[in-house]
Amino acid sequence: MSTPFDGDGLESDTFHEECGVFAVFNHDDAAALSALGLHALQHRGQEAAGIVSQHEDVFYARRALGLVGSTFGEKDVIEYLQGRRAIGHNRYATSGDTLLKNVQPLYGDLSFGGMAIAHNGNLTNAHQIRDELVQKGSIFQSTTDSEVIVHLIARSSQKTIEDKIIEALHRVKGAYSLVTMTKDCIIGVRDPLGFRPLVLGRLGEAYILASESCALDIIDAEYVRDIEPGEMVTITDEGVMSRKPFKEETTGSRFCIFEYIYFARPDSFMGGKNVYEARKAIGIELARESNVENADVIVPIPDSGVPSAIGFAEESGIPFDLGIIRNHYVGRTFIEPTDQIRHLGVRLKHNTNAPFIKGKKVVLVDDSIVRGTTAKKIVEIVRQAGAKEVHMRISSPPVTHSCFYGIDTPSTEKLMAHRYSIEEIAGYIGADSLAYISLDGLYRAVGEAKSNTENPQYCDACFTGDYAVELTDHDNKATGTNVTKLRERHSK
Repeated sequence: MSTPFDGDGLESDTFHEECGVFAVFNHDDAAALSALGLHALQHRGQEAAGIVSQHEDVFYARRALGLVGSTFGEKDVIEYLQGRRAIGHNRYATSGDTLLKNVQPLYGDLSFGGMAIAHNGNLTNAHQIRDELVQKGSIFQSTTDSEVIVHLIARSSQKTIEDKIIEALHRVKGAYSLVTMTKDCIIGVRDPLGFRPLVLGRLGEAYILASESCALDIIDAEYVRDIEPGEMVTITDEGVMSRKPFKEETTGSRFCIFEYIYFARPDSFMGGKNVYEARKAIGIELARESNVENADVIVPIPDSGVPSAIGFAEESGIPFDLGIIRNHYVGRTFIEPTDQIRHLGVRLKHNTNAPFIKGKKVVLVDDSIVRGTTAKKIVEIVRQAGAKEVHMRISSPPVTHSCFYGIDTPSTEKLMAHRYSIEEIAGYIGADSLAYISLDGLYRAVGEAKSNTENPQYCDACFTGDYAVELTDHDNKATGTNVTKLRERHSK
């Protein structure tokens, strides 16, 4: 079977969340708390981080490429970021160069004063609007779609900052959970369909906004609630004010179901559900649908496959063991100088725990197969460790379509399940059998009776191709309409 996937880097064979956001209002240690919150959200973006704070009408910014610890680990950096308000951002670049000018939060001096903004998601008509704004004289400083929102706010004739933001967001399409900060307030907004997460917390008299609840835990803040789809919350000295500025018929819930499968930290709560429990439930459903009779051991592909593998083992009665060990200290910048060394690259991240594999009928559990390169190499090293049989079980349905709502995915034609049958994929990766959880099984695991094509409760476009918001920029590109060609496909 010939494939276009051989030779692709291992790092490209996974999905990546694009970013995480964090905000603090009314705390003496706002910048330090923001740095801690970004540490907890590091999994949502590892290529850059930034914090903007505000004190007495002055905004202080620190943005840098690299991990949160390397950017905000020094005391003098935190001391520089003065004030009782701050917002922060972790970034993962989807393609092209990681440039300092694209690191968020973005800041601008507008007619009403300074404003900083941090954005998680992806706008599907950003290039179209950018072209319009450039034609009208706007000058862009970055290649992020988030800057489109800043320009729209700056051009708004509305009176209040809330109404300026609302007018701007009525122009854009796609996914966004964003936080903005002015000299008077911090504002958090989720898009009308709630693709990306955003939660509200409280620490004493301070209020917190964060992408995930685990970022509240690290600073010992109380989880208050999720920000609802289509909701705007304004935090001032008077407290928290909520409003629903979008037409009722445009709101609902199409929360990204892949947050439960892979992206969110297992200790987070999303939509009232503990992510770890959801992943275990997915493993239970997977075992019910595609158990392997007389298997000897269930082995997760760490780390994301662990909870589902535990659920699979509990349901099937087959022992669970860590037959594969992950090296957590391999970064994205490792240099692979020769083809021979590159071929061994999988062992940089994963190595077999041979005594738990040799001579056994092994069931490997992982969260997804994207291009198939990593799965192929994992199966190879498990066989080399002496496994008698190797069966692969996947805790998501086949990924057949690209995401355009804030997740970095390969183009659709490079997704293995888009081009090949399950049997063909099993042959390519070298497994004795391969099975994915069904879409209905996934929905049952997260609390729905089954998937509902007429009234879907989640965004599952990567499995179904059912895109809830039109893909203006993508469609324009497909039809040859002139759209600004940026160096990065997405924004964060």
